[in-house]
Amino acid sequence: MKSLLAAAALLLAVSAADAQTLTKMTIATGVDPAFGQFYVAKEGGLFEKNGLDVQINTGPSGSAMVPFLVNDQVQAAYGSDLAGVINHQVDNKIVAVADGTYLAKWESVIGRNVESLEALKGKKVGVAFGTGAEIFWRRLLIARKLDPADYKLVNVEAPEMLAALERSDIDAFAVWEPWPSRALMSIKNTKVLATADGIYNNVNFVYMNRGWIEKNKATAEKFIKALCEANDMINNDRPAAAKLISKFLKMPLDLTTELMPKLEYDMDWQARSFNAIKDSEHLLVEQKKLKAPLDYSKYVYTDLLKAVRPANVKVTEPSK
Repeated sequence: MKSLLAAAALLLAVSAADAQTLTKMTIATGVDPAFGQFYVAKEGGLFEKNGLDVQINTGPSGSAMVPFLVNDQVQAAYGSDLAGVINHQVDNKIVAVADGTYLAKWESVIGRNVESLEALKGKKVGVAFGTGAEIFWRRLLIARKLDPADYKLVNVEAPEMLAALERSDIDAFAVWEPWPSRALMSIKNTKVLATADGIYNNVNFVYMNRGWIEKNKATAEKFIKALCEANDMINNDRPAAAKLISKFLKMPLDLTTELMPKLEYDMDWQARSFNAIKDSEHLLVEQKKLKAPLDYSKYVYTDLLKAVRPANVKVTEPSK
C-alpha cells in the first residue's frame, strides 16, 4: 500500500513539474467550427505536446475578439479578414500570421415571414458590423442590383440574432454558420433568402501582436506548429476532429459533422489570402473608414509559418 501511495505521489509530482514547464498563452476567438484548429489543438492535447498551456477565451464572434490583441490582452486571435484590417489601423503591431479557414459555403441570409430579398425592402436586417458578413451583405446587394438604402441594417452580434429574429426585432439576418442552420431548425416560418455561393467567400485569419512575437519567437513558433498539427488532423481524420470540435463547442456532433464540409481548413498563405485582405481594404475605402493605404509589408507576417511549415507559404506578395 505504501509503495502504491509513493508511486501515486511521484506521478503527481512529475505531472505538476510538467505543468510548470508549459508556457502559458491566452488566445481568443468565436464559437463555430470555422475556428476549428484552435479547438482541436486544445482538446486534442496538441498545445501541451508543443510545450504550451493555452486558455481559449470565446466571444460573440472571432472578429469581436481580435481587438484584445492590443496591449497583449491575448497572444493570438482568430477572426475575419475584415476584422484584421480594421484592428491593424488601431494598432499596426496587429498582424496576420496565417490564412486559417476559407468559408466556402458558410454564409446566408435568413428571413422570417419574408419570401425574398425584394420583399425584405423597408425591413430590418441584422448584420454583425466589422465582420465578413458585412462584406457578404454588401456584395449580395450589388450582385442582385438592389439599393442598400432600401434596407434598415441593425448591428447585431451573431449569437443574439436568433433571439432578435424570434422577438421580431429584426426581420432577417445575414450571418455565418451555425446560426442559419440553428434558425431554420428552431424558429418557425424561416427560410433561406440568399447564400454566399458565387457572391462572396471570406477568409478567417490567425492574428498576433508583432511586438509579442518578437519577444517570444520560440513560443510563437510552437503555437503555429500546434495549429498546423491540428489542421492536419482536421484534414486527415475528420471524424476525430469533429468530435473534438463538438466537445469544445458543446455542439451536437451531427451538426458539427454537417457543417465542417462547408469549410476549407488551410493554415497557409496563398494568392486567395491576399485577395481576401484586398476585399476588406476596398470595403473600408468605400466606407471612408480606411485611415491610410494598407502596408502589406507591415500587416502580413509570414515568418512564423515559414519557420514551421515553409511549404505552406505558397506566395508572399499580394496578387496584382
